[in-house]
Amino acid sequence: MSARPNKRYQLPVRGMSCAACVARVERTLQKIEGVSDVSVNLAGEKAYFNLDESSNNLAAVAQKVSESGYELVMPLSRDIAQPAQNGLDDFDQSLRHDLRIALLFAVPVFFISMLMEFPGLHALWPLSESDTQKLLLILSTPVVFLPGRRFYSAFWKNLRLWTADMNSLVAIGTGSSYGYSVLATLFPQLLTGSAGEIVPIYYDSTVVIIALVLVGRWLESRAKRRTTVAIQGLLALQPKTACVRRDGKEQWIPVEQLRLGDRVVVRPGEKIAADGRVVAGEAGVDESMISGESLPVDKSPGDRVLAGTLTASGAFEFDVTALADQSVLGQIIQLVEQAQGSKAPIQRLADRIAAVFVPVVVIIALITLVAWMTLGRQAGFAAALMHFVAVLIIACPCALGLATPTAIMVATGKAARTGLLIKSGESLELAHQVQVVILDKTGTLTKGKPAVTRIVCLPGASETEMLALAAAAEKKSEHPLAAAIVAAAEARGLNLPEAGGFSNQTGFGIAAMVSGRKVVVGNQKRMEDSGVSVAPLQEPAYECLQQGGTLIYCTFDGVLQGFFALMDPIREDAAASVAELRSMGLRVVMLTGDHPLAARTIAQAAGVDEYVAQVLPDGKAEQVKQWQRRGIKVAMVGDGINDAPALAQADVGIALGAGADVAIDSASIILMKGDLQGVVQAIRVSRQTLAAIKQNLFWAFFYNLLGIPLAALGLLNPMIAALAMSFSSVSVVANSLRLARTS
Repeated sequence: MSARPNKRYQLPVRGMSCAACVARVERTLQKIEGVSDVSVNLAGEKAYFNLDESSNNLAAVAQKVSESGYELVMPLSRDIAQPAQNGLDDFDQSLRHDLRIALLFAVPVFFISMLMEFPGLHALWPLSESDTQKLLLILSTPVVFLPGRRFYSAFWKNLRLWTADMNSLVAIGTGSSYGYSVLATLFPQLLTGSAGEIVPIYYDSTVVIIALVLVGRWLESRAKRRTTVAIQGLLALQPKTACVRRDGKEQWIPVEQLRLGDRVVVRPGEKIAADGRVVAGEAGVDESMISGESLPVDKSPGDRVLAGTLTASGAFEFDVTALADQSVLGQIIQLVEQAQGSKAPIQRLADRIAAVFVPVVVIIALITLVAWMTLGRQAGFAAALMHFVAVLIIACPCALGLATPTAIMVATGKAARTGLLIKSGESLELAHQVQVVILDKTGTLTKGKPAVTRIVCLPGASETEMLALAAAAEKKSEHPLAAAIVAAAEARGLNLPEAGGFSNQTGFGIAAMVSGRKVVVGNQKRMEDSGVSVAPLQEPAYECLQQGGTLIYCTFDGVLQGFFALMDPIREDAAASVAELRSMGLRVVMLTGDHPLAARTIAQAAGVDEYVAQVLPDGKAEQVKQWQRRGIKVAMVGDGINDAPALAQADVGIALGAGADVAIDSASIILMKGDLQGVVQAIRVSRQTLAAIKQNLFWAFFYNLLGIPLAALGLLNPMIAALAMSFSSVSVVANSLRLARTS
């Protein structure tokens, strides 16, 4: 029996609360046989990994994660028509329930404790100080054992595994203050040696810290949910039902019941339920939600339609060719989820710190406790305990774990909604380092739709015959220039004979046997290699080249007949986009296989810094390498097919493509709309995202570097520390969410 291949999983993880949790889940997964390419995301609360199912199974992986103190939520079968269940809804409900209980008891505990601090108000309180302490014990205990159980349960699991995380810090801090207060309330003589003496208590610190940490988690959870709004928006594009024709009857069915080959009926104003091929009718389809193209695209029999797009006018029928995750929309969602779950290289610093952060904080807190007990004896054990608690609470590493993933999730999600697909956090980070942008000419700077603008023949040669035979030979080629020659022949209504013996010399031209003649169609280099001189056509050729034309020569049985001049219109946005790239401090280079004269004309029109002409397809990657050897970061922009080697070689490969091209493996960034403004946007998004990440990391580190010494020196109340800790996490997420509003 053959082994099953690797499968990529992205599953929710319950129980993570900080960067230390992320590090532990990653270490656990990395140690499991058959698991590879692991990434755990705190903001998305998910684990991403490959699993070799011949070595292990998912249930065994989930069991290992459970043994480490967390829960890997097993996947449910789903269609992209339904929003992906993150498995954390019940967790959120539990969090809200605990928060309500904590606030219900924490508010009276806090005010009663404050009341006892003011002599004037204290006199109005009917209970004695001893009875008040017992009342506070009664009110605080439900908070500790109900909402607080999540911290103590996690702490106990961590202790058995000799690990620690944010829950450990909260549990140690609040447990210490609560335990001390219980002892002071019920057995004060153990602390003072006198049964009648009142000992200070800290129930207010205990319950308020628990309540504030829960408030912070609730706010953080709400903010993190907003980072996934782009995915939810993409999921919502597909309708829930479709009208199909089966057994000669039309019926509405849920989209998850669609089958390959089903005939689907679409009317004006309806969304298309699956990818397919039009078989009847005509319509204008709004594909802006997929490609970013604002104008409706005309569809007629034979054309492809995409799931999630909207019929703007007309009606048609199509046969289903792809369902769910195999559709273009499904691939887009997978790419966005993949990017949101990936890590940028800048995250590595935070990961290294998170691995040792909590144990170091516990040591600092213990040193603080001992130091205050020995050096600050007048303050007493109670004050030392409070400073110990403050150090633990202020140092919770939540913000550190959220700094990078929240920014990446917001940026990649926003980009996807505008037709910009970024495959990974690494490519998002690298894009901001780019110094040189290399643009392929055909289909990138130009529209990629060349047309024959002039046919020049030598005396005695027939223009019609040359066009007919050349088109017959080119009909077997898939090159855009070949298609242009064929289109010119068809436009004249010429009869194209069958061609045989076809051969293609990439980057130079083709040859074939047509009507008993050997027809060679290619560029000047191909002619020279065949021993054919193009000198007789030098004057008209020079004229066409100066206008930016591409010249394709034709010979019959080794005799030169003439040439075709083809023009590929430059994109309307090319010059403006190149100007924007240059204004961003980038150097722009154009690569083309054209003659230097034609290349110069296009380069001047586009405004690029420099150009390299007569570059063969396999030479583009070498051009990228030449810049990289000089230590320069390079972005290569091409169509994602002919430019695949160069896209793969570049530090950042950017592919211009339509909706059907989302699975281009060689590119790290895909521009669905297919215009050069997407290149500008990609680099701008990268720069904005890295700026946000650096801001987040700065404040996460600065907050701890400032907060821990203040707490250790006794300058920070534990309740203020809890409030500050919660605010730090929320502020990091809020700063990342600003990316959704930037242009």
